[in-house]
Amino acid sequence: IGSVRPFVNFNAKNDAELLHRAMKGVGTDEDVVLMLLTSRSNDQRQQIKAAYKKAYGKDLVSALKSELGGLFESLIVALMTPPTLYDASQLQKALKGAGTDDDVLIEILASRTGEQIKDITKVYKNEFSAKLEKDICGDTSGHYQKLLVILLQGSREEGVDEEKIEKDAKDLYAAGEGKFGTDEETLIKIIGNRSAEHLRKVFDVYKKLAGSEIEDGIRGETTGNLEDLLLAVVKCARSVPDYFAECLYKCMRRAGTDDSTLMRIMVSRSEVDMLDIRASFQKKYGASLHTTIQVLHKHKYKHKHKSNINLHCVSSCAPLKMIHIQILQ
Repeated sequence: IGSVRPFVNFNAKNDAELLHRAMKGVGTDEDVVLMLLTSRSNDQRQQIKAAYKKAYGKDLVSALKSELGGLFESLIVALMTPPTLYDASQLQKALKGAGTDDDVLIEILASRTGEQIKDITKVYKNEFSAKLEKDICGDTSGHYQKLLVILLQGSREEGVDEEKIEKDAKDLYAAGEGKFGTDEETLIKIIGNRSAEHLRKVFDVYKKLAGSEIEDGIRGETTGNLEDLLLAVVKCARSVPDYFAECLYKCMRRAGTDDSTLMRIMVSRSEVDMLDIRASFQKKYGASLHTTIQVLHKHKYKHKHKSNINLHCVSSCAPLKMIHIQILQ
């Protein structure tokens, strides 16, 4: 249930012309760029991009980058990128150079469906002439790497196997809280391969056996990236919107806001489940996500546009002439 939906009475040629006018001459009418692109679906943005190139012989994204700057530019470029390519590029960025952004690997691989992960893997290979699995294995190790590779296969079991529920719960308990030491292989095998529906039933039985939630067991028995990845997979099995609501809350509660995480979630979930994430955020934290972002950016940024796309992605989309995007000072 996304907040950004296809624009009614869409005309790619007209939109391309509006953007061209907004960027023509000295300066750029950033309000036009902002309001037009945030009120179009990603598929419609790709059509605008094609129409722009046909009419003006230039790449629209390159033109936008030459006219914009800072976080506003980054958000616009992200919105103009097809979803699968956006995920692939985020993973490539997380893996290249010195160090690895494990938060990105964990977020994307734990939350995407099997089909989405397979598509991401294909696009990654075509776009970057490299194998995602090989790049991940080159930057990770141990049980953390093993679980990442399992998730990369995008081949979780389907449905619920009633005969396995109690056994899986007992095996998870025996692998962690029920023994001295931890059997990471068993944790990875069950949590990495069973369907979300099956895991939810397993977690219910586990709670009866252990007297605590599976998350408590994971925190007590694992550490580091493996702990973070296992917890992310478990949380996504319970509720993907709840997982992203928590991610948003955490990225805005840090001493310095994690703008890259805020942007990535707002852009990637805007057409998927942002309304559910918004409802979950309200329920979990007793505050409006829209208001939280508004207050955050009011105190942090001087440039009026740097928060508006995030705010619009939270809000429901409406025809262009009816859009009201509050300008934050």
